[in-house]
Amino acid sequence: MSVIGIKNIGVLVSGDLKQPILKDTVIIVKDGIIEAMGDEALLNQYELNQIIDANGTTVTPGFVDSHVHPVLGDFTPRQLMLNFMESSVHGGITTFISAGEPHTPGRPKDPAGTKALAILGKKSSQNIRPGGAKLHGGSLILEKGLTEKDFKELAEAGVDIVGEVGLGSVKDPKEAAEMVSWAKKLGMKVMMHTGGTSIPGSSSITAEDVIQTDPDVVSHINGGPTAIPLEEVDKLVDLTELNLELVQCGNYKVMQYAAEKMAREGKLHRLMMGTDAPSGTGVIPLSQLRTISYLASCCEGITAEEAICIATGNNARVFGLNRGIIKVGREADLLIMDTPLGSVGTDALTALEAGDLPGISAVLVDGQVVVKTSRNTPPATRKPIFS
Repeated sequence: MSVIGIKNIGVLVSGDLKQPILKDTVIIVKDGIIEAMGDEALLNQYELNQIIDANGTTVTPGFVDSHVHPVLGDFTPRQLMLNFMESSVHGGITTFISAGEPHTPGRPKDPAGTKALAILGKKSSQNIRPGGAKLHGGSLILEKGLTEKDFKELAEAGVDIVGEVGLGSVKDPKEAAEMVSWAKKLGMKVMMHTGGTSIPGSSSITAEDVIQTDPDVVSHINGGPTAIPLEEVDKLVDLTELNLELVQCGNYKVMQYAAEKMAREGKLHRLMMGTDAPSGTGVIPLSQLRTISYLASCCEGITAEEAICIATGNNARVFGLNRGIIKVGREADLLIMDTPLGSVGTDALTALEAGDLPGISAVLVDGQVVVKTSRNTPPATRKPIFS
Protein backbone atom coordinates (compact mmCIF):
# COMPACT_ATOMS: atom_id res chain seq x y z
CA MET A 1 0.00 0.00 0.00
CA SER A 2 1.32 3.42 -1.01
CA VAL A 3 0.15 6.68 0.55
CA ILE A 4 1.40 9.98 -0.87
CA GLY A 5 0.74 13.49 0.34
CA ILE A 6 0.94 16.56 -1.90
CA LYS A 7 1.04 19.75 0.17
CA ASN A 8 1.48 23.50 -0.18
CA ILE A 9 -0.59 23.70 -3.36
CA GLY A 10 -0.84 27.32 -4.51
CA VAL A 11 -3.54 26.93 -7.19
CA LEU A 12 -5.63 23.79 -7.58
CA VAL A 13 -7.49 23.34 -10.89
CA SER A 14 -10.23 20.74 -10.54
CA GLY A 15 -10.83 19.78 -14.18
CA ASP A 16 -14.56 20.37 -13.62
CA LEU A 17 -16.06 23.36 -15.45
CA LYS A 18 -18.73 23.67 -12.77
CA GLN A 19 -16.05 24.59 -10.21
CA PRO A 20 -12.69 25.02 -11.95
CA ILE A 21 -10.70 26.28 -8.94
CA LEU A 22 -10.63 24.53 -5.56
CA LYS A 23 -9.43 25.90 -2.24
CA ASP A 24 -7.75 22.69 -1.02
CA THR A 25 -4.00 22.87 -0.43
CA VAL A 26 -3.35 19.18 0.29
CA ILE A 27 -4.15 15.99 -1.65
CA ILE A 28 -3.75 12.50 -0.16
CA VAL A 29 -3.29 9.67 -2.67
CA LYS A 30 -3.70 6.04 -1.58
CA ASP A 31 -2.86 3.23 -3.98
CA GLY A 32 -3.19 5.54 -6.97
CA ILE A 33 -6.59 6.95 -5.99
CA ILE A 34 -7.32 10.35 -4.45
CA GLU A 35 -8.18 9.48 -0.86
CA ALA A 36 -8.73 12.90 0.70
CA MET A 37 -8.42 16.63 0.03
CA GLY A 38 -8.18 19.53 2.45
CA ASP A 39 -5.56 21.44 4.43
CA GLU A 40 -2.30 20.46 6.12
CA ALA A 41 -4.13 18.86 9.04
CA LEU A 42 -4.69 15.87 6.72
CA LEU A 43 -0.98 15.10 6.71
CA ASN A 44 -1.15 14.00 10.36
CA GLN A 45 -3.96 11.55 9.68
CA TYR A 46 -1.98 9.25 7.40
CA GLU A 47 1.26 7.31 7.51
CA LEU A 48 2.80 8.72 4.36
CA ASN A 49 5.33 6.95 2.16
CA GLN A 50 6.16 10.17 0.33
CA ILE A 51 5.49 13.87 0.67
CA ILE A 52 5.60 16.19 -2.34
CA ASP A 53 5.80 19.87 -1.45
CA ALA A 54 4.23 21.71 -4.40
CA ASN A 55 6.03 24.85 -3.21
CA GLY A 56 3.08 27.14 -3.80
CA THR A 57 2.69 26.18 -7.46
CA THR A 58 -0.25 24.94 -9.56
CA VAL A 59 -1.68 21.41 -9.57
CA THR A 60 -4.01 20.24 -12.34
CA PRO A 61 -5.34 16.93 -13.64
CA GLY A 62 -3.19 15.21 -16.24
CA PHE A 63 -4.31 16.06 -19.76
CA VAL A 64 -6.48 13.57 -21.65
CA ASP A 65 -5.65 13.55 -25.36
CA SER A 66 -8.93 12.65 -27.06
CA HIS A 67 -7.38 12.00 -30.46
CA VAL A 68 -4.22 10.09 -31.36
CA HIS A 69 -3.38 7.53 -34.05
CA PRO A 70 -0.97 5.02 -32.51
CA VAL A 71 0.31 1.90 -34.23
CA LEU A 72 0.39 -0.93 -31.70
CA GLY A 73 2.36 1.07 -29.21
CA ASP A 74 4.43 4.23 -29.13
CA PHE A 75 5.31 4.27 -32.82
CA THR A 76 4.25 6.33 -35.83
CA PRO A 77 5.22 5.07 -39.27
CA ARG A 78 3.64 8.21 -40.76
CA GLN A 79 6.44 10.29 -39.25
CA LEU A 80 8.98 7.46 -38.89
CA MET A 81 9.14 8.15 -35.16
CA LEU A 82 9.42 6.08 -32.01
CA ASN A 83 8.26 7.24 -28.57
CA PHE A 84 6.11 10.17 -29.72
CA MET A 85 3.64 9.57 -26.90
CA GLU A 86 6.38 9.20 -24.30
CA SER A 87 7.65 12.62 -25.35
CA SER A 88 4.15 14.07 -25.05
CA VAL A 89 3.95 12.93 -21.42
CA HIS A 90 6.58 15.62 -20.79
CA GLY A 91 3.93 18.02 -22.12
CA GLY A 92 1.44 16.87 -19.49
CA ILE A 93 -0.57 14.24 -21.37
CA THR A 94 -1.31 11.27 -19.10
CA THR A 95 -4.03 9.57 -21.17
CA PHE A 96 -4.08 8.93 -24.92
CA ILE A 97 -7.28 7.84 -26.69
CA SER A 98 -7.00 6.24 -30.10
CA ALA A 99 -9.19 7.56 -32.89
CA GLY A 100 -8.19 4.51 -34.93
CA GLU A 101 -4.96 3.02 -36.21
CA PRO A 102 -5.20 4.03 -39.90
CA HIS A 103 -1.44 4.46 -40.33
CA THR A 104 -0.76 0.76 -39.69
CA PRO A 105 1.35 -0.44 -42.63
CA GLY A 106 -0.75 -2.70 -44.85
CA ARG A 107 -3.84 -2.04 -42.73
CA PRO A 108 -6.44 -4.74 -43.46
CA LYS A 109 -9.78 -3.47 -44.70
CA ASP A 110 -11.86 -6.64 -44.77
CA PRO A 111 -14.16 -7.38 -41.80
CA ALA A 112 -11.96 -10.10 -40.32
CA GLY A 113 -8.82 -8.01 -40.65
CA THR A 114 -10.28 -4.80 -39.27
CA LYS A 115 -11.73 -6.71 -36.31
CA ALA A 116 -8.38 -8.34 -35.65
CA LEU A 117 -6.57 -5.00 -35.77
CA ALA A 118 -9.01 -3.42 -33.30
CA ILE A 119 -8.74 -6.32 -30.86
CA LEU A 120 -4.96 -6.44 -31.13
CA GLY A 121 -4.71 -2.69 -30.65
CA LYS A 122 -7.00 -2.80 -27.62
CA LYS A 123 -5.30 -5.69 -25.89
CA SER A 124 -1.74 -4.55 -26.61
CA SER A 125 -2.51 -1.04 -25.34
CA GLN A 126 -3.59 -2.52 -22.02
CA ASN A 127 -0.09 -3.94 -21.55
CA ILE A 128 1.99 -0.84 -22.24
CA ARG A 129 2.42 2.52 -20.56
CA PRO A 130 4.13 4.91 -23.00
CA GLY A 131 6.19 7.21 -20.80
CA GLY A 132 4.06 6.01 -17.88
CA ALA A 133 0.82 7.25 -19.46
CA LYS A 134 -2.35 5.29 -20.19
CA LEU A 135 -3.20 4.34 -23.77
CA HIS A 136 -6.70 3.40 -24.92
CA GLY A 137 -5.89 1.77 -28.24
CA GLY A 138 -7.72 -0.43 -30.69
CA SER A 139 -10.51 1.84 -31.91
CA LEU A 140 -12.51 0.15 -34.65
CA ILE A 141 -12.34 1.60 -38.16
CA LEU A 142 -15.62 1.01 -39.99
CA GLU A 143 -15.27 -1.12 -43.11
CA LYS A 144 -17.88 -2.49 -45.47
CA GLY A 145 -19.16 -5.95 -44.55
CA LEU A 146 -19.13 -5.57 -40.76
CA THR A 147 -22.26 -7.02 -39.17
CA GLU A 148 -24.03 -6.53 -35.86
CA LYS A 149 -22.60 -9.90 -34.78
CA ASP A 150 -19.10 -8.55 -35.43
CA PHE A 151 -19.78 -5.61 -33.13
CA LYS A 152 -20.92 -7.96 -30.37
CA GLU A 153 -17.74 -10.01 -30.73
CA LEU A 154 -15.64 -6.85 -30.60
CA ALA A 155 -17.41 -5.60 -27.48
CA GLU A 156 -16.87 -8.96 -25.79
CA ALA A 157 -13.16 -8.66 -26.59
CA GLY A 158 -13.02 -5.24 -24.91
CA VAL A 159 -13.18 -2.90 -27.91
CA ASP A 160 -15.13 0.10 -26.66
CA ILE A 161 -14.45 2.91 -29.17
CA VAL A 162 -15.28 3.31 -32.85
CA GLY A 163 -12.53 5.38 -34.47
CA GLU A 164 -13.18 8.25 -36.82
CA VAL A 165 -16.08 7.32 -39.06
CA GLY A 166 -14.93 8.17 -42.58
CA LEU A 167 -11.42 6.77 -42.32
CA GLY A 168 -12.55 3.40 -43.63
CA SER A 169 -14.63 2.23 -46.58
CA VAL A 170 -17.94 3.07 -44.87
CA LYS A 171 -18.61 6.64 -45.98
CA ASP A 172 -22.35 6.85 -46.69
CA PRO A 173 -24.17 8.38 -43.67
CA LYS A 174 -27.04 5.86 -43.83
CA GLU A 175 -24.66 2.91 -43.87
CA ALA A 176 -22.58 4.43 -41.10
CA ALA A 177 -25.63 5.30 -38.98
CA GLU A 178 -26.70 1.66 -38.79
CA MET A 179 -23.26 0.57 -37.58
CA VAL A 180 -23.14 3.48 -35.15
CA SER A 181 -26.45 2.35 -33.66
CA TRP A 182 -25.04 -1.17 -33.18
CA ALA A 183 -21.98 0.27 -31.48
CA LYS A 184 -23.95 2.55 -29.16
CA LYS A 185 -26.24 -0.27 -28.05
CA LEU A 186 -23.10 -2.09 -26.88
CA GLY A 187 -21.81 0.92 -24.96
CA MET A 188 -19.13 1.90 -27.47
CA LYS A 189 -18.22 5.57 -27.92
CA VAL A 190 -18.22 6.71 -31.54
CA MET A 191 -15.95 9.34 -33.10
CA MET A 192 -16.49 10.84 -36.56
CA HIS A 193 -14.10 12.59 -38.91
CA THR A 194 -15.27 16.07 -39.88
CA GLY A 195 -14.01 18.33 -42.66
CA GLY A 196 -11.80 17.69 -45.67
CA THR A 197 -9.82 14.53 -46.35
CA SER A 198 -6.72 14.04 -44.26
CA ILE A 199 -5.16 10.83 -45.60
CA PRO A 200 -5.61 8.82 -48.81
CA GLY A 201 -8.80 6.80 -48.51
CA SER A 202 -10.57 9.11 -46.08
CA SER A 203 -13.44 11.34 -47.16
CA SER A 204 -14.77 14.87 -46.79
CA ILE A 205 -17.59 14.99 -44.24
CA THR A 206 -20.15 17.77 -43.79
CA ALA A 207 -22.25 18.85 -40.83
CA GLU A 208 -25.28 17.17 -42.38
CA ASP A 209 -23.35 13.89 -42.68
CA VAL A 210 -22.49 14.14 -38.98
CA ILE A 211 -26.07 14.90 -37.95
CA GLN A 212 -27.38 11.89 -39.89
CA THR A 213 -24.75 9.57 -38.39
CA ASP A 214 -25.10 10.84 -34.78
CA PRO A 215 -21.68 10.03 -33.26
CA ASP A 216 -20.67 10.81 -29.67
CA VAL A 217 -17.68 12.93 -30.73
CA VAL A 218 -17.38 15.24 -33.73
CA SER A 219 -13.66 14.84 -34.34
CA HIS A 220 -11.61 17.96 -35.10
CA ILE A 221 -14.41 20.40 -35.78
CA ASN A 222 -11.57 22.80 -36.68
CA GLY A 223 -10.23 20.45 -39.33
CA GLY A 224 -7.96 17.52 -39.54
CA PRO A 225 -6.40 19.64 -40.99
CA THR A 226 -8.98 21.13 -43.41
CA ALA A 227 -12.02 22.56 -41.60
CA ILE A 228 -15.68 22.74 -42.49
CA PRO A 229 -17.04 26.27 -43.28
CA LEU A 230 -18.04 28.48 -40.35
CA GLU A 231 -21.73 28.10 -41.16
CA GLU A 232 -21.29 24.34 -40.80
CA VAL A 233 -19.75 24.90 -37.38
CA ASP A 234 -22.86 26.92 -36.49
CA LYS A 235 -25.09 23.99 -37.43
CA LEU A 236 -23.21 21.56 -35.22
CA VAL A 237 -23.15 23.96 -32.29
CA ASP A 238 -26.74 25.18 -32.59
CA LEU A 239 -28.67 22.20 -33.96
CA THR A 240 -27.10 19.34 -31.99
CA GLU A 241 -25.93 18.42 -28.49
CA LEU A 242 -22.89 16.58 -29.84
CA ASN A 243 -19.45 16.86 -28.26
CA LEU A 244 -17.19 18.95 -30.51
CA GLU A 245 -13.45 18.36 -30.53
CA LEU A 246 -10.67 20.86 -31.22
CA VAL A 247 -7.23 19.63 -32.26
CA GLN A 248 -3.80 21.19 -32.46
CA CYS A 249 -3.20 19.91 -35.99
CA GLY A 250 -6.12 21.85 -37.44
CA ASN A 251 -7.37 25.24 -38.59
CA TYR A 252 -6.72 27.97 -35.97
CA LYS A 253 -9.27 30.42 -37.35
CA VAL A 254 -12.03 27.85 -36.99
CA MET A 255 -10.69 26.80 -33.60
CA GLN A 256 -11.07 30.37 -32.35
CA TYR A 257 -14.49 30.79 -33.94
CA ALA A 258 -15.88 27.56 -32.45
CA ALA A 259 -14.36 28.10 -29.01
CA GLU A 260 -15.58 31.69 -28.69
CA LYS A 261 -19.06 30.82 -29.97
CA MET A 262 -19.41 28.00 -27.44
CA ALA A 263 -18.11 30.22 -24.64
CA ARG A 264 -20.64 32.96 -25.50
CA GLU A 265 -23.49 30.47 -25.61
CA GLY A 266 -22.57 28.66 -22.39
CA LYS A 267 -21.70 25.42 -24.19
CA LEU A 268 -18.09 24.86 -23.12
CA HIS A 269 -19.16 21.60 -21.47
CA ARG A 270 -19.52 20.17 -25.00
CA LEU A 271 -16.03 21.18 -26.08
CA MET A 272 -13.22 18.60 -26.20
CA MET A 273 -9.52 18.81 -26.98
CA GLY A 274 -7.12 16.44 -28.73
CA THR A 275 -3.96 16.56 -30.78
CA ASP A 276 -4.63 14.40 -33.89
CA ALA A 277 -1.00 13.29 -33.69
CA PRO A 278 0.74 12.02 -35.67
CA SER A 279 -0.60 13.96 -38.63
CA GLY A 280 0.95 15.40 -41.73
CA THR A 281 1.70 18.39 -39.52
CA GLY A 282 3.95 16.11 -37.53
CA VAL A 283 4.23 15.49 -33.81
CA ILE A 284 4.29 18.39 -31.35
CA PRO A 285 5.05 17.07 -27.84
CA LEU A 286 3.57 20.20 -26.24
CA SER A 287 0.55 20.22 -28.57
CA GLN A 288 -2.23 20.00 -26.01
CA LEU A 289 -0.50 22.52 -23.75
CA ARG A 290 -0.19 24.88 -26.72
CA THR A 291 -3.92 24.56 -27.46
CA ILE A 292 -4.72 25.35 -23.83
CA SER A 293 -2.51 28.43 -24.05
CA TYR A 294 -4.16 29.49 -27.33
CA LEU A 295 -7.67 29.21 -25.89
CA ALA A 296 -6.68 31.07 -22.72
CA SER A 297 -4.73 33.86 -24.40
CA CYS A 298 -6.41 34.39 -27.78
CA CYS A 299 -10.05 33.34 -27.37
CA GLU A 300 -12.51 35.71 -25.73
CA GLY A 301 -14.49 34.29 -22.83
CA ILE A 302 -12.24 31.35 -21.93
CA THR A 303 -10.01 31.42 -18.84
CA ALA A 304 -6.91 29.28 -18.38
CA GLU A 305 -8.63 27.07 -15.83
CA GLU A 306 -11.58 26.54 -18.19
CA ALA A 307 -9.21 25.60 -21.02
CA ILE A 308 -7.59 23.05 -18.71
CA CYS A 309 -11.00 21.64 -17.80
CA ILE A 310 -11.77 21.18 -21.49
CA ALA A 311 -8.55 19.15 -21.88
CA THR A 312 -9.18 17.05 -18.79
CA GLY A 313 -12.61 16.65 -17.21
CA ASN A 314 -14.59 17.17 -20.42
CA ASN A 315 -12.65 14.50 -22.30
CA ALA A 316 -12.74 12.07 -19.38
CA ARG A 317 -16.50 12.46 -19.00
CA VAL A 318 -17.24 11.70 -22.64
CA PHE A 319 -15.19 8.51 -22.58
CA GLY A 320 -16.33 7.43 -19.11
CA LEU A 321 -12.89 7.61 -17.49
CA ASN A 322 -12.39 7.83 -13.73
CA ARG A 323 -9.79 10.57 -14.07
CA GLY A 324 -9.47 14.08 -15.48
CA ILE A 325 -11.06 15.62 -12.37
CA ILE A 326 -9.34 16.12 -9.02
CA LYS A 327 -11.86 14.63 -6.64
CA VAL A 328 -11.93 11.96 -3.95
CA GLY A 329 -12.25 8.54 -5.58
CA ARG A 330 -10.66 9.56 -8.89
CA GLU A 331 -7.40 8.22 -10.30
CA ALA A 332 -4.49 10.42 -9.26
CA ASP A 333 -3.19 11.51 -12.66
CA LEU A 334 -1.79 14.94 -11.80
CA LEU A 335 0.50 17.70 -13.02
CA ILE A 336 2.54 20.19 -11.01
CA MET A 337 3.48 23.34 -12.94
CA ASP A 338 4.46 26.96 -12.53
CA THR A 339 5.02 30.10 -14.54
CA PRO A 340 8.18 29.69 -16.66
CA LEU A 341 11.30 31.66 -15.96
CA GLY A 342 11.03 35.14 -17.50
CA SER A 343 7.26 35.08 -18.00
CA VAL A 344 5.02 37.99 -17.03
CA GLY A 345 2.77 35.40 -15.40
CA THR A 346 2.81 34.99 -11.64
CA ASP A 347 1.59 31.39 -11.73
CA ALA A 348 0.80 28.76 -14.37
CA LEU A 349 -2.67 30.17 -15.11
CA THR A 350 -1.61 33.77 -15.63
CA ALA A 351 1.28 32.55 -17.77
CA LEU A 352 -1.15 30.64 -19.99
CA GLU A 353 -3.38 33.69 -20.30
CA ALA A 354 -0.32 35.71 -21.34
CA GLY A 355 0.33 33.15 -24.10
CA ASP A 356 3.29 31.48 -22.38
CA LEU A 357 3.68 27.76 -21.74
CA PRO A 358 4.09 26.91 -18.06
CA GLY A 359 6.99 24.84 -16.85
CA ILE A 360 5.87 21.34 -15.90
CA SER A 361 7.87 20.17 -12.90
CA ALA A 362 6.13 16.85 -12.16
CA VAL A 363 3.80 14.39 -13.87
CA LEU A 364 2.06 11.75 -11.77
CA VAL A 365 0.10 8.77 -13.07
CA ASP A 366 -1.87 6.79 -10.50
CA GLY A 367 0.00 8.73 -7.86
CA GLN A 368 3.41 7.67 -9.12
CA VAL A 369 5.88 10.27 -10.38
CA VAL A 370 6.73 9.47 -14.01
CA VAL A 371 8.35 12.84 -14.84
CA LYS A 372 10.17 15.05 -12.34
CA THR A 373 11.22 17.82 -14.69
CA SER A 374 9.80 18.12 -18.19
CA ARG A 375 12.45 17.97 -20.88
CA ASN A 376 10.16 19.85 -23.28
CA THR A 377 8.57 22.76 -21.41
CA PRO A 378 10.56 25.81 -20.34
CA PRO A 379 11.87 25.54 -16.75
CA ALA A 380 9.44 26.32 -13.97
CA THR A 381 10.20 29.30 -11.75
CA ARG A 382 9.40 27.30 -8.62
CA LYS A 383 9.78 23.55 -8.35
CA PRO A 384 8.30 20.96 -6.00
CA ILE A 385 10.34 19.35 -3.26
CA PHE A 386 10.25 15.56 -3.06
CA SER A 387 10.83 13.83 0.28
